[in-house]
Amino acid sequence: MSLMKQRYVLTQSQKMMVFILSMSLYGLSNMITELIPEFRFGPIELSVEYFAFIPLTLCILFHPLYAAVGASLGEVIFGEIMLGQFGGLGELEKFLAFSLAMFIAGSLVRDPKNRRQVGIAAITGVAIHQMISSMVDIGKVWVGIEELEAVPGLAESVVVIEGVSFLNDVLFSGILFALLPTMYLVPRLYGKIEPLLGMKPRDNKMRYSIGQILGPRVIVLSIVAACGAFIAEFMAESDMALIEWDADFVDTYGDWFIWVSIGAAALVALVTILVMVSRRRNAGGKGVSHG
Repeated sequence: MSLMKQRYVLTQSQKMMVFILSMSLYGLSNMITELIPEFRFGPIELSVEYFAFIPLTLCILFHPLYAAVGASLGEVIFGEIMLGQFGGLGELEKFLAFSLAMFIAGSLVRDPKNRRQVGIAAITGVAIHQMISSMVDIGKVWVGIEELEAVPGLAESVVVIEGVSFLNDVLFSGILFALLPTMYLVPRLYGKIEPLLGMKPRDNKMRYSIGQILGPRVIVLSIVAACGAFIAEFMAESDMALIEWDADFVDTYGDWFIWVSIGAAALVALVTILVMVSRRRNAGGKGVSHG
């Protein structure tokens, strides 16, 4: 068995726990960001894009694929569908881009106690996600399916506007809500949270080359996912969303309805954690499986 396979061996139930925990926690955090106001200083907009440290931490400590996909699905379920908004293929672009970015970030870390590795992975994940989003937006304007939205104080160039937005998101949200919290949490949680899933922390003494981490299969899948994100967004903007739902419960019932989604995500997260703790207690002195 290869080193990569040894590194991420989980039972199906453990994978499901990682998936649901990531889905609920990130869905919860995503709804909380909706309540945080935005601040604009000329062409610079300071807003909390997302609390990326949650999926980043789970991707690094556990299985990067299941944690990444779970987080992306959590945003769709709790941030879109439960609020009566679903953009069809437009949501697929967000799903693929974010899943890809978090998966790559989680795969880059070989030693969770190494803050340098964790920091590089965290900021890389945010940069990949924002880069894909910026390239999609630039492509939509160049192709002509979306008009340029000028920003006061900036040249009327989509490249300049998206470039400033990219730097703003990476340097503000990326550092404050991804890099710093992830660097703080991962080394401290490593070895403590894993037993909740009934598995041992992965061996941080094992070393992997970049070729082992980002092999041909991962690179090919990354390219396919990125291309899929581009195509999905272009189709959505061309009125080919296929499946689209717009009940907009917030407009219908008021801003308080956001708390319904927050409550649902919190409940799922709480139940998941309780199940994890219960499974750990039931295991008792039987020991834990290797992960």
